Amino acid sequence: MIPRKITIFGQNFTTMSEVKTLNEFIIERQKDFPFSLGDLSILLTHMGVAAKVIHREVNKAGLAENILGDAGNVNVQGEDQKKLDVYADERFIELIRGSEMVAGIASEENDDYVAFDGAAQKGKYVLMMDPLDGSSNIDVNVSIGTIFSIYRRVSDVNGPVTMEDFLQKGDDQVAGGYIIYGSSTMLVYTTGRGVNGFTLDPSIGEFCLSHAEIVTPKTGRIYSVNEGNRKKMEQGVVDYIDYCQEEEYSARYIGSLVADFHRNLLKGGIYIYPATSSAPNGKLRLLYECNPLAFLIEQAGGRATDGHQRIMEILPTELHQRVPYFVGSPEMMDKAESFVQTKNSVEA
Repeated sequence: MIPRKITIFGQNFTTMSEVKTLNEFIIERQKDFPFSLGDLSILLTHMGVAAKVIHREVNKAGLAENILGDAGNVNVQGEDQKKLDVYADERFIELIRGSEMVAGIASEENDDYVAFDGAAQKGKYVLMMDPLDGSSNIDVNVSIGTIFSIYRRVSDVNGPVTMEDFLQKGDDQVAGGYIIYGSSTMLVYTTGRGVNGFTLDPSIGEFCLSHAEIVTPKTGRIYSVNEGNRKKMEQGVVDYIDYCQEEEYSARYIGSLVADFHRNLLKGGIYIYPATSSAPNGKLRLLYECNPLAFLIEQAGGRATDGHQRIMEILPTELHQRVPYFVGSPEMMDKAESFVQTKNSVEA
């Protein structure tokens, strides 16, 4: 291999051997799973390939014809689908089916799960995903992302997947993560052995390890909540927002869950999307938004709850189930929950 200088995230490397790519990292970590025959490694590698494909389309969206704007459809969530939403959903399904490691996919963009046939039907895993989180920001060039969650299927591999394969607790995840398409494209994931982040280096077309063993700060000074819903929130959440303002915390709310979560993960902070009078069950989806990010934050030393119960302990009853969501640095989580739970206790 010919030595050459490259720079990744401000760090200079003189040879390619000093750079650890996503594929190299996945292979290296395969020993953490002695029960696995490499299937999960293959699947994670395909996720990396899918991320590159979506990155390419996101980065040329302003130039490409027929990719920006509404698709003219409404998804199962009652939300207007963007053209890039549909594209991302179709590409992920196509590329993950090709891995033959996944027997079915559940996506925010589809009413029901998609069961694969052929060789893929015998796949050992199921995948749940929000193919393009924050898609309302596409047209204005704000960071968006992909969130994914992988489970080992519980149904017989000799038959098609069933709903039971998807309605599993977050504690049963074997991998979870997200891809953020921003000033740089990053893939961050966990398999229950810590959290690692990889930045896409366009010069070599590879995700390279840039954030090893991420640990979120125990506390922070950022709170992320849509204060436009303040009048619809329970009093305990309002009291916590008032507390944050009294402490002169910084309010940061992008409107892309992945972007808000990513910033708070690295810098310390809390993200809240509580129950409101117009959305008493919350807005965020348990299976393909809340669970994977809860898995990540816990592996990074943080916490995720619905204000009372640990997110990953919730047994889902439906594919698109929504829950209130509190996620972030542990000390900030403790404080927020103390306001919510104390207020509820007084009212009871």
